[in-house]
Amino acid sequence: MLTVEQAKAKILEGAEAVAEVEDMVTLYSAGKILAEDIVSEIKVPPLDNSQMDGYAVRCADFAGGRRNFPVSQRIFAGHVGTELEPGTVARIFTGAPIPPGADAVIPQEEASEMEDGSVEFHCEPKAGVWIRRAGCDIDIGQTVLKRGDRLTPPALGVAASVGVSTVKVYRPIRVSLFFTGDELAMPGEKLVEGGIYNSNRFVLRGLLHQLGCDVVDYGNIPDTFEATLEAFRKASRKSDFILTSGGMSVGEADFIRRAVEELGKMQMWRIAMKPGKPVAKGEVRGVPFIGLPGNPVSGFVTFLLFAQPLILKLSGRSQIDVKGYILPLAFDYKCGSRREFIRVRRNGAGELENYRTQNSAVLSSCTWADGLADIPAEADLKKGDLVTYIPFTEFNL
Repeated sequence: MLTVEQAKAKILEGAEAVAEVEDMVTLYSAGKILAEDIVSEIKVPPLDNSQMDGYAVRCADFAGGRRNFPVSQRIFAGHVGTELEPGTVARIFTGAPIPPGADAVIPQEEASEMEDGSVEFHCEPKAGVWIRRAGCDIDIGQTVLKRGDRLTPPALGVAASVGVSTVKVYRPIRVSLFFTGDELAMPGEKLVEGGIYNSNRFVLRGLLHQLGCDVVDYGNIPDTFEATLEAFRKASRKSDFILTSGGMSVGEADFIRRAVEELGKMQMWRIAMKPGKPVAKGEVRGVPFIGLPGNPVSGFVTFLLFAQPLILKLSGRSQIDVKGYILPLAFDYKCGSRREFIRVRRNGAGELENYRTQNSAVLSSCTWADGLADIPAEADLKKGDLVTYIPFTEFNL
């Protein structure tokens, strides 16, 4: 069996972003992946401007202890003032350009308006205070976003701030998805004896849509070799990536491996981890394929650890790794011969609590938990021992 690291490396080996890119209006491109760098042609902000509502002043005018000045002009955001006359101040508002001649801003809280319309200040300013300098955020020629970046709301704001109205993005990858198992039924259908509802379909479709994929969902496939083979044939004609759930064991009704080898090749089969030992990677008529186990928790966890990085790579994302954090356990735990990723959540003390059972069929543990704890094989851990914790937020959940 492969280690987790070996499996990740094999899954990502040779993976490249889909070739097609498209132009999209920046306003409507949330969640897309940039296909080229964005380089600013302007400074942000374009002019020196005020950080505060207050008064633009000349520091030299305060020599000798002078504190009272007449107001010569008022400058609002979006308007440019005239050169500040010596011995006067300008009433200025947040974001308004600093008038020529002024070299500081005094906040309005440090000033008192007098009956004659003049202003008396409670302090002596220092040059440059409360002024945002032109280009202090972004300079001309600066690369503000890079190819492979995801257009998050802040990233969209940065693109807009440098005047970019359209962006080049990778098109969403097309993912074909199907499930094997005669026992599977859809909610709303009557369960036959021995049947179960197909929760994996809802989990995996949701995860794929969350990653921005176009999903072609073939639903439940009968447990026959011919039906499995035909599903792979159809999927390979319509997709950039094929994802399956179930049929990954070695039972008589598990036909995934045989069908993949008939139409392409299998590159890996098992991983030394729990939950989710039977994870397959291969290709079907040149289309990359990952087969996930049918147990709900196993499918969820292995999707996050193995399918998601490949999908992000195919989608053009440059950042595909997740961050782990070192936190103490709030319980004792003895790990078996395989590395385990157990469902945990942080408590108020910053410790990790574990779900009452780590059975791979108990999907409710994934709604209770807020992340996974990475437990080394054969580890005999005590309360307070440190482990790597991966919050679900790292997976965009």
